[in-house]
Amino acid sequence: MASSPKVTVVEICATSPPPSVPPASLPLTFFDIPWLLFTPTQPLFFFEFPTTTAHFTKFILPNLEHTLTLTLQHFFPLAGKLVTPPLSAEPHLEYTGDDTIFLTIAEAAGDFESLAGYKRKMAQDFHGLVPLLRSEEGAKKPILAIQITVFPQAGICMGFILRHVAADGRTFNNFLKTWASLNKNGEILGVEDLVAFHDRSVIRDPSGLGLIFLKEWWDIENTQRKGSFEVKGESTYDMIRATFVLGPKEMEKIKKWILTRSEKLFGSTHLLLSPYIVTCAFVWVCWMKTHWFKNEDFDDQNYVHYFGFIAGGLTRLGYMVPSTYVGNCVGFGRASATRCELIGENGIVFASKAIGDTIKRLNGDVLGGAKNWISEWKVLHESELHVTVIGSPKLDLYGLDFGWGKPVKIEEVSIDATSAISLCEGREVVGGIEIGLVLPTTKMDAFSNLFNKGLSQFSFVNDS
Repeated sequence: MASSPKVTVVEICATSPPPSVPPASLPLTFFDIPWLLFTPTQPLFFFEFPTTTAHFTKFILPNLEHTLTLTLQHFFPLAGKLVTPPLSAEPHLEYTGDDTIFLTIAEAAGDFESLAGYKRKMAQDFHGLVPLLRSEEGAKKPILAIQITVFPQAGICMGFILRHVAADGRTFNNFLKTWASLNKNGEILGVEDLVAFHDRSVIRDPSGLGLIFLKEWWDIENTQRKGSFEVKGESTYDMIRATFVLGPKEMEKIKKWILTRSEKLFGSTHLLLSPYIVTCAFVWVCWMKTHWFKNEDFDDQNYVHYFGFIAGGLTRLGYMVPSTYVGNCVGFGRASATRCELIGENGIVFASKAIGDTIKRLNGDVLGGAKNWISEWKVLHESELHVTVIGSPKLDLYGLDFGWGKPVKIEEVSIDATSAISLCEGREVVGGIEIGLVLPTTKMDAFSNLFNKGLSQFSFVNDS
């Protein structure tokens, strides 16, 4: 594997919304508050764009800064701060009019083709491509930072670090697509009906979930003085990053294999088997077998394992929330199955039923059991016994185009620390899903073998 790229900072720009944007203070809704406990998301976008650093800073950067300013007119909370106690009785988002986003321009001496490819890489090789969130004071935390790293005559990497408390994946995707469209076309195209909606009162909270979550967050802050679901104890040094891809043909074979066995196990019970569910079930089983494949590990075959994921709320709340709402509107799902079920010969059948049944419940009532969101995710993040997935294949992130073509690769660096699994839509295959993992070498070898062996097993399913 290539050595880590040497990254040198060239310039740091401070970019703000236009002066016409007034100061504002936005409360956190119950959808936002749980994200106070999560590590910031750290996506990287690699673009093939043979240019020099000097050419980029002189001819490309000025328009990027200008269009970023115009974009922040719609997404001004991202330029603001998260204000927490003791400066405020309750955490909230604040934009003062003087706040800025730091945009760092850097140059890297490294193998762009390797970093932007689909072969295994060292996880630490990507750390220098992620910007820093520069904090002015402990109780006022910046929301977003951006770094653009030029690999001379090869390509560029756009890196972000974002506190999820201010924006879910849908909001951040709208921000990126708006900026890209303005930079490429000089106007906003392809972002449907963009009139950014900032009124937090649109989110109803008749059950008082906000107060419940604030108390839980404050209790965690007081007891741990850490207040985040972060590292599970494994160093990211010598960790391997890899991407696996499932295409529609593979998903369909897995689905047919599940259906051939489900009637015997569950009778006439209807299984929900979307591409997302099939992919998650397959990954969950491969992950479980990667960690518990030896007989001596089967000490408690009835131990319950959890699979955590997020579920969009816009279509599940039962009332209208604009698609351009700036903030969080996602719920949390937690599927469960026993170790015996997951590592047995029908593991993927049990996994798909568990995830599908959870999604059915969320479809019926996305807030059912919502008061347990923080406590359930605390369990998920404190043990390697459980797995979480982040991201969504529905966001079309590979459609991002700033004027130099679409990304050739997307990576999510935050999974280095959280041990989560990232999902996004496939680039090469329409309808495919990319699965990103970071594991020690031996476990990555085991996962890869199980993944490929599983696909070979399903390939024998009749295509008719």
